[in-house]
Amino acid sequence: MAGSTLSSANSALLSPFTQEHEMFRKSVRAFVEKEINPYVEEWESAEIFPAHALLRKMGDLGFLGLSYKAEDGGAEADIWFTVVLCEELGRAHCGGVPMGVTVHTDMCTPALAKYGSPELRQRYLAPALRGEMVGAIAVTEPGAGSDVAGIITRAERDGDDYIVNGSKMYITNGTQADWICLLARTSPGEGYGGMSLLIVPTTSPGFVVSKKLKKLGNHSSDTAVLAFDNMRVPVSQRIGEEGMGFYYQMEQFQRERLVAALLSVSGSEQAVRATVRYCQERRAFGKPLIANQWIQFKLAELLTEIEALRHMNYHCAALIEADETSWETTRMASMCKLKAGRLAREVADTCIQFFGGMGYMDETPISRFFRDVRLQSIGGGADEIMLGIIAKIENFNPR
Repeated sequence: MAGSTLSSANSALLSPFTQEHEMFRKSVRAFVEKEINPYVEEWESAEIFPAHALLRKMGDLGFLGLSYKAEDGGAEADIWFTVVLCEELGRAHCGGVPMGVTVHTDMCTPALAKYGSPELRQRYLAPALRGEMVGAIAVTEPGAGSDVAGIITRAERDGDDYIVNGSKMYITNGTQADWICLLARTSPGEGYGGMSLLIVPTTSPGFVVSKKLKKLGNHSSDTAVLAFDNMRVPVSQRIGEEGMGFYYQMEQFQRERLVAALLSVSGSEQAVRATVRYCQERRAFGKPLIANQWIQFKLAELLTEIEALRHMNYHCAALIEADETSWETTRMASMCKLKAGRLAREVADTCIQFFGGMGYMDETPISRFFRDVRLQSIGGGADEIMLGIIAKIENFNPR
């Protein structure tokens, strides 16, 4: 009993969350249980969720602009509110809806909020925070995925406009977005320099949704191939300085990678606990599966790994709050993203094994988890890119 009391006291001392954060957690959890989970099967079958309707409800509750300035409609809250939002969204019964929502809240908007002009923020960010417009981020191309420096979509200056030609693929929210944050080359050449971020309304002449993609998992999230054919974008819709787009995007990636890891922790924990319940109920050879010591030990090990990742995420969040441009922040965000993808895959594989034949059936949520989490080691920078970033920062080169 004394040990339990001591543990609770230590936990309270170490927790980054205040009573206000926990009240917010209850609100988000209730929203997920009422506005997302009852509709997951419908949205998965339709291969799309109603982004405008759902985001408008979230905007009305103040969920979309947590860390942004009040002048743009944000709450100017600390990063722990974003942590809470992502942890609770990760409890949804699918990966697609949380991904679509967090692309809007923390992947296509950070650079706009930090470097966009006041006019640009009022025209696109403020409505996005109210849930009146849906945003998307467009970086990946048919020939350039994790290798962002390899993009070839061009935006050539013509007076007060850029003329954009090229294509982007694997774009989350791509068929529903009202605007996209587009990374394109605004100067000749190759490599890291000469790129800019542009805010592009999807009503622009020359903008085309070429194809809605079918995927292994995340079915409730719409994913598109986009094309730009002599599409004109006013220079005034560039975010920040010309030629700085690559660096702005690298900064956005830190938050994206933390968000992915936060979603992963909650989803993985839900999968393990669902497996525990199943193994308690399922009998084989005259006793519950959970009576098997190997199953107990493996599930205990996975919960330990999940808890370790949770606290890596909290450390990363604190670093982002202090300085999201530091090398240490980049290092930790990359480590969290790497660990989250690999751990979720291990969790999914182990849990579906313990579910046995039932786990292989579509009607079992664990099979959806198995399909959805495979993206975590690919999207937002593949595992190999994370390893390369970590090795570079650690300076492993021969001396």
